[in-house]
Amino acid sequence: MKIGIASDHRGYYTKKAIKKILTEHSYDYEDYGTHSEDSVDYPDYAKVLCENVNNKTVDLGIAICGTGIGMSIACNKIKGIRCAKVSNEEEAKLAREHNDANIMALSSTLDINELKGIVLKFISTEFSNNDRHKRRIEKISELE
Repeated sequence: MKIGIASDHRGYYTKKAIKKILTEHSYDYEDYGTHSEDSVDYPDYAKVLCENVNNKTVDLGIAICGTGIGMSIACNKIKGIRCAKVSNEEEAKLAREHNDANIMALSSTLDINELKGIVLKFISTEFSNNDRHKRRIEKISELE
């Protein structure tokens, strides 16, 4: 499994921590920037991440900004993307299991110990394939 990861300047150090977690657990990743703390506009990085999720260059995506909210909003503007703003392991699990989220948006303020559990839960959880969840996702897609 290959994970795409992108952040704005506020998420830069959190992204570095996530890359370390991914490496420690033998996950491949592609870093779509930013590559410094210099101020940038998060929609630019959300777009690149989403394009790579949609074209299957990566299997799942992780987007990080100060709150996770901006990245989530930007990602969800892209057809085919289901981005969940996640704050804990349970949300990460349900985002994948019920909503088949293909990108998770995170706040740069999350504690590193919480972050590890959230990232690993998101990546390791499969979509339930339950008929009610498939029906709901189809209705969401129709809104696009």
